[in-house]
Amino acid sequence: MQISNNPLLQEMQSLRGEIAPSIDTNIRPGLTQQVNNTSGADFGQLLSDAVGNVSGLQKNSANLATRLDMGDTTVTLSDTVIAREKAGVAFEATVQVRNKLVEAYKEIMSMPV
Repeated sequence: MQISNNPLLQEMQSLRGEIAPSIDTNIRPGLTQQVNNTSGADFGQLLSDAVGNVSGLQKNSANLATRLDMGDTTVTLSDTVIAREKAGVAFEATVQVRNKLVEAYKEIMSMPV
């Protein structure tokens, strides 16, 4: 099979030709663009919401585990395990974000003035 005769490749190249001029005119070397916060929420509020979301996932997981242990027939083991894994992944992601923030803070504080 020849790649150069592939119709999919030819279509992709034609689409690239249509897109490339618009991309090239919008990108200028050395141009920095300011990204404005359009949502109106500050970083602290977003961080607080994220921690609250993780807390909610952990509470939901604990609630499902308690209900399963008490013999609630509406709660399945798979729902409980999935909720526990979601809470665990969310917590680990939060810890990683915290670690990156602390690392960035230390780096900024160690910069000479």
